[in-house]
Amino acid sequence: EMSQVILDSQGVIDKYQGDGIMAFWGAPISLEDHATKACLAALECQVRMNKINESLTREALPPLSMRIGLHSGDAVVGNMGSAQRFDYTIIGDNVNLASRLEGVNKQFGTKVIISETTTLHAGDRIEVRELDLIAVKGKEKPIRIYELLGEKGTLTEERKKWKLLYEEALRSYWAKDFAGARRLFAQVLEINPEDH
Repeated sequence: EMSQVILDSQGVIDKYQGDGIMAFWGAPISLEDHATKACLAALECQVRMNKINESLTREALPPLSMRIGLHSGDAVVGNMGSAQRFDYTIIGDNVNLASRLEGVNKQFGTKVIISETTTLHAGDRIEVRELDLIAVKGKEKPIRIYELLGEKGTLTEERKKWKLLYEEALRSYWAKDFAGARRLFAQVLEINPEDH
């Protein structure tokens, strides 16, 4: 299911790693809107996962979950290996960062985390909420991360209110107004009790 979404969005499937898929956009053919395509594919993968889970529920089977990390940047892409054995693959620091962002979803209780760079590239086509600045292994500067919420213009009024309230709470937290942040975060949870 997810493979087809990636391929339909002009993504390249690099490899399957256990129950994960590593994919990239923008090579071997350059794509001007690579970040947007990746974000929209991530959203569609979550839609497909929800449909799969509906089917599993009907069969009395436990649901599945999926986390996605997206980052944009330069990478080395091509045939890697030796004359005897090689793969067409992608490597580099930016690839590692995307992988780390996938794992960060566990701490935030989110499904899709994207980097600030990806947000800047795709910003006019997507809805996000800022999550935090995080320290990532191998990076000197903290990375600003965002939760991918949907395609631009698709948020309900309730989700818009939830997002704005959360971002106000986050600003209060960063300003060290912890009492104000606590009050606002409590209001966020009233709108969405599942917001980890």
